[in-house]
Amino acid sequence: MPKCVYCGKIYEVPMGLTRVMNDGRIQYLCSSKCRKNMLMKRRKVRWISKSRENKVDMSSEEKSAKEEKK
Repeated sequence: MPKCVYCGKIYEVPMGLTRVMNDGRIQYLCSSKCRKNMLMKRRKVRWISKSRENKVDMSSEEKSAKEEKK
């Protein structure tokens, strides 16, 4: 499963965009929102930090759920 180069979100394969650069690099983007903001060279956007915070929260919840199962 690819990871968005702009916001860091992991998404399913049929969704998202794939950019192939002239030098052969491949960039995966989860949405047109990420693509447009990347092309405008925006870096500090509120929704990026929120999605990263949610991702960290979910990973800590998964760890605690695994520990409970043991």
